[in-house]
Amino acid sequence: MRALVLVDIQNDFMPFGALPTAEGDAVVPVANALASAFDLVVATQDWHPPDHGSFARNHPGKEPGDVVELGGVEQVLWPPHCVQDTPGAAFHSALDVAPIVHVVRKGTDPGIDSYSGFFDNDHRTATGLEDYLRDQGVDEIVIAGLATDYCVKFTALDGAGLGFRVTVVADGCRGVELAEGDTERAFEEMRDAGCTVVESTELLG
Repeated sequence: MRALVLVDIQNDFMPFGALPTAEGDAVVPVANALASAFDLVVATQDWHPPDHGSFARNHPGKEPGDVVELGGVEQVLWPPHCVQDTPGAAFHSALDVAPIVHVVRKGTDPGIDSYSGFFDNDHRTATGLEDYLRDQGVDEIVIAGLATDYCVKFTALDGAGLGFRVTVVADGCRGVELAEGDTERAFEEMRDAGCTVVESTELLG
């Protein structure tokens, strides 16, 4: 069985948000079109407490883009974003949430970040997404969302590592691009891990 996984299509990752991706809102109509073609649609949602260790403001003297160690792994520091129960953490208002049957909230532990929809960044704690998909008989996942070079990439890599067949919808993703070329490098890394990268028209006919 095949499932659509929509990654972090939230206000704070939109061009108007706290941690914007250029043209991030362009993924919304693609996600809506894809969702209408799938029997099973799940979503991930960044859901940080205000004291989350990935926020630069929680590290005196540090700025967004600086790198520290958090939970034993390298961590890029970000502006506060997707704080629990704030408008920035909500799904984009134009995203059709009706087809979404399961939501995985991640990044809830202030001591470790969760880019992937499957695991915290130290891979010690699972989010429950794998168990949910296995229970539904899923063996293939199709991924769209934000951001290509972080949460989409790590969700795809972990999905492939867990044995799912993984397809990433290129026009349904946008990147943060802290460094120029990060998005294309992310697509290459996903391909190298066995993921398929397609355009939405290839899935929708």
